Amino acid sequence: MDLARARRNVAVLVLAQAILGAQMSVIFIVGGLAGQILSPHPCLVTLPLSMIILGSTLSARPLARFMQARGRQAGFLLAVAAGALGAAIAAAGLWLGSFALFMVGSTLTGIYMSAQGFYRFAATDTAPEDYAPKAISLVMAGGLAAAIIGPALVRMTSDLTAVPFLATYLAVIGLNLAGPLLFAFLDIPKPPAPVAGASTGRPMGQILRTPAIAVAMICGMVSYALMNLVMTSTPLAVVGCGYDTADAANIVSAHVLAMFAPSFVTGHLIARFGPERIVGLGLAILAAAGAVALSGVELEQFFIALILLGIGWNFGYIGATTMLTRAHAPEERGRVQGMNDFVVFGGVFLASLSSGGLMNCSGGSIVAGWNAVNLAMLPFLALAGGALIWLVMRPRPA
Repeated sequence: MDLARARRNVAVLVLAQAILGAQMSVIFIVGGLAGQILSPHPCLVTLPLSMIILGSTLSARPLARFMQARGRQAGFLLAVAAGALGAAIAAAGLWLGSFALFMVGSTLTGIYMSAQGFYRFAATDTAPEDYAPKAISLVMAGGLAAAIIGPALVRMTSDLTAVPFLATYLAVIGLNLAGPLLFAFLDIPKPPAPVAGASTGRPMGQILRTPAIAVAMICGMVSYALMNLVMTSTPLAVVGCGYDTADAANIVSAHVLAMFAPSFVTGHLIARFGPERIVGLGLAILAAAGAVALSGVELEQFFIALILLGIGWNFGYIGATTMLTRAHAPEERGRVQGMNDFVVFGGVFLASLSSGGLMNCSGGSIVAGWNAVNLAMLPFLALAGGALIWLVMRPRPA
């Protein structure tokens, strides 16, 4: 494959991750707080964030099939249109005080979120095999700029209008309008049309029984779901403990920086030590994040826990993505990637849905709710850790 073309595509995807991806940190900072204003019940305040994940889950497989047929560029353009429309409808929901309308807009935003997940796969489409882990890491590193742009937009826009966060969602529309300009420079050929009688790869049932694929999906799902479980509740916990929205934005900013800053070295670490060890390290760091969060609710404890949460997600998610890309044939790419993101975001949806209930409806206090959120990590870390150990220890085929 052409390394120069691969590097150009990576550069485009890094910019997309940085500029377009900033909307996700914006929405995850303000979505729960806006839900708190609009929600008819305290247990439902994070439901709009859950609807984003549901939209992402439901669109993952159709979007993968669309890209397989029409190409990455067409899929990404469709997604930014959905992101802009979703932000516009959410803004209308805020203006009209409609929780239902706000949830509709949030669900459409999930289509963009799903497409953003495919940036990492698109980075490998034209990349030589030895460059692929670095390509994935570099694209994920684009989130560093998103971690600066997103919270800065929140700080500048959250109180700009009489309706809180209305200007924030209008700014998200503006971010999506940059999409067509960016993707005009993407040079990834459309997949060739299937030839009659050509192999389409293994049946999905057989693919899912492949140990490396099954474990990669489990570890990717757990890494992303637990990160989302805790991050969704963080602004509510921070503000509920007496700090202000700016503190919540700063903590989420530190978290997002920690999610993407390691990406400059994650690919090198995977190349040197193998993806399985890096995934295992990521799961251990996620466990450490939970331990710090359970130790108290001082501002520095929120910062440390969320920074560890970001680093753990980076190692776990990028490592699992690399495991997956190495375990399927090229003709299986669309189906496997679509199924993977359906599984991953299905788990993230359940985590997001649980987050508000655990935070607001368990124990009767903010601290009790925050502790419940972090204790909920334990069984899923045990599941992913056990699956990874089983994969590493199982006998290899002769």
